[in-house]
Amino acid sequence: MINGDQKHTTWRKSSYSNGQSSCVEVSDHVPGTVPVRDSKHPDGPALAVPVPVWAAFVTAVRAGRLRSG
Repeated sequence: MINGDQKHTTWRKSSYSNGQSSCVEVSDHVPGTVPVRDSKHPDGPALAVPVPVWAAFVTAVRAGRLRSG
């Protein structure tokens, strides 16, 4: 997890967020890591996902290999 001041981090909603209550935000400006957080809790913790792991996750989502709910 990422600790510290996240207010100075630039966050964006993931293109895979559904526009309702399931919004994931990511940051693109941490070398080697993709920070991920829940947009409903911006002051809460953020996960620090290694870039290769995040890439594999996005590939699986795009390929439809993951299901929600």
